[in-house]
Amino acid sequence: MALRRRQFTKEFKLQVLREIEAGKSLAQAAREHELHPGTILGWRQRHEQYAEHSFQGNGRSYTDEAKIAELERKVGQLTMENDLLKKALSRLEVRPPRAGENGSGR
Repeated sequence: MALRRRQFTKEFKLQVLREIEAGKSLAQAAREHELHPGTILGWRQRHEQYAEHSFQGNGRSYTDEAKIAELERKVGQLTMENDLLKKALSRLEVRPPRAGENGSGR
C-alpha cells in the first residue's frame, strides 16, 4: 500500500505560520499539526520570498509563473531586435555603391 502525499491548503499553511509568528515554537506547531519541522520552514521561506504569491497551488508555483513571464519578455525583446537587424540588413543590401568605390576593399 503506497502512502499518499498530504496536500495542504494555502489557508492551513498561513494558519501554521501565524501560530509560529504569535510565539508558538516550531517544534510545538509541528507536533500539533503532525508535520515535519522542515516542511514548516520551507513554507516560511516561500512565504517570506513571495508574500501573497506563495502557495498558489494548482501544480504551478509562483516561481514557474515568474519564469514564464520573464521568458516571454525575452522572446518579445529578441523578436524586436531581430526585426531591427533584418531591416538594417535589407537597407545595406539595397544601397548602391558610392562613386569611386571599386570594391577592392582599400
